[in-house]
Formats: sequence, C-alpha cells, structure tokens
Amino acid sequence: MKSQPRRVVRHLSFEEAVQVWLRFWSGEYQDRIAAYFDVNPGRVNEVVKERKHLGSRQAASALKG
Repeated sequence: MKSQPRRVVRHLSFEEAVQVWLRFWSGEYQDRIAAYFDVNPGRVNEVVKERKHLGSRQAASALKG
C-alpha cells in the first residue's frame, strides 16, 4: 500500500492575521476567510479568539480608522 503524501501545514503570518480581523469585522464567515488564506478554519479561530498573533486586533483597528 502506497502512503499518501503529507500535506503542508500552513500558518497565518501577523500581517495575514490583521487581514483576518478586517474581514471578520466586515461580516465574512471564518470558514470563508480560511479558504481565502488556504488554512484550516481553526487557524482563523485562533486569531479571532486571540490565542495567536496578539496585537493583530489592535493593528487592524488602527487601519480601520
């Protein structure tokens, strides 16, 4: 039996996390945001729950105005 090739795990960068906040605040669903960045929806949820990329919310807020 041939083994399946491993899928590359992708993580969000801080800059992408800022974009996650902007999209989330505009009403976009987390699964759609995840699809845009080609990540698991859990990665987006980590940003929204502020478990990853602390400070990205404040950075996005500053961009939002």
